[in-house]
Amino acid sequence: KPGEQKHPKEPSSLQCMHLAVVACGDRLEETLIMLKSAVLFSNSRLCFHIFAEDSLKPEFEKKLKEWPSSYTKKFESNIYPITFSVGNAQEWKKLFKPCAAQRLFLPVILKDVDSLLYVDTDVLFLRPIDDIWHLLREFNSTQLAAMAPEHEIPKIGWYSRFARHPYYGSTGVNSGVMLMNLTRIRSTQFKNSLISGGLTWEEMLYPLYQKYKNYITWGDQDLLNIIFYFNPECLYVFPCQWNYRPDHCMYGSNCRGAEDEGVSILHGNRGVYHDDKQPTFKALYEVIRDFPFEDNLFQSLYYPLQSKFLDTVHTLCGRIPQVFLKQIEKTMKKVYENRVIVYLGANHRY
Repeated sequence: KPGEQKHPKEPSSLQCMHLAVVACGDRLEETLIMLKSAVLFSNSRLCFHIFAEDSLKPEFEKKLKEWPSSYTKKFESNIYPITFSVGNAQEWKKLFKPCAAQRLFLPVILKDVDSLLYVDTDVLFLRPIDDIWHLLREFNSTQLAAMAPEHEIPKIGWYSRFARHPYYGSTGVNSGVMLMNLTRIRSTQFKNSLISGGLTWEEMLYPLYQKYKNYITWGDQDLLNIIFYFNPECLYVFPCQWNYRPDHCMYGSNCRGAEDEGVSILHGNRGVYHDDKQPTFKALYEVIRDFPFEDNLFQSLYYPLQSKFLDTVHTLCGRIPQVFLKQIEKTMKKVYENRVIVYLGANHRY
C-alpha cells in the first residue's frame, strides 16, 4: 500500500524524488499541468504528494490514470486531505490563499519522508527535477530548507518597501519553490521571538502566527520569512532562475542567472497563465497543457512555443525569449538523445 511504503532516508538518494503540492478551489488543471511538466522532463522516479480538498481527490485520481503508461510508470502519487495539526483549522485555511498554510505542516504530516520539494500549483518545470534535487547535497550542516530571494533589487522588492514584520535577508524569500530536508526540520530547535529558548517547528507555528497575524500580507510565506529571519543559518538560498516570476522581467530584466543559464523553474504567480498581462508565461503554460504525451517534443512542444513567442516580442518579458527557451531546449535535446540511444541500444541486441 502506498501509505505503508518506506521512503529512502538518504537525502541524495535518487530512488524517489518527493514533490509536494497543495491544491484547493479551482487549481486542479494548474496542478496537473505542473505535474505533467515534472514527468515530461525528469530522469529519476517521482513520488507526488498532493494535498487536496475532498471534492478534488476523485478528479486527480481519474486524470492521472488517463496519462499513458510510459509516463505513469515514472511516478507514484498519494493524495491527502487538508489537515492542520496545531491551532485553529479554519483560521489556517483562510490564511492568504485557500489551504496555502498546509505547506507549513508537511514536516509533521509526512513523517516517513526525508526530503521533498514543495511547489505552488502555478509552477512549471523547464528542466529535470533531478537538477534542483541535487542541491540537497550542497546544504551545510545547519541548512534545512532552500528558497530563492523574493527580489534581486531591494529598492523594488516588496518586503524591503512594505513589510511590517521581520523577513530574511535584504529582500525576503519567495516560498513558491521550497526544497526541504524534513528530517532536519523535525529535529531542530528554532530560535524565535516568543520565548528565550528554542521551539520545535510544530510548537512554533501557531504562537508565531498569533503574534504576527495582523502584520502579514502573504500568509505562510511571511511566516517562513519570520522563521528564517531568526534562523538565517538554516536557509540555503538558491538563485532566481529556480523560481522565475513576472517580477523578474516586468520591470526590466533583473535575474542574472536566467540570462546566463535560462529559466529552470517558471512561477506564474499573479494569475498570469490565465490572463493576457504576461503573454510569454501564458504561452509556456498553454504549450505544456496542450502537448500530447506521446508526441515528439520538438515538433509538438518546442516549435509551437517558438511561434507563440513571436507574438510576445513586443512585451517586456517577451523581448528576452532566449531566457525562457534556453533550458527547455537543452532539456529536450537530452530527452531526445536518451530515447534515441535507448532505442538504438534495444535494436542493436537483435
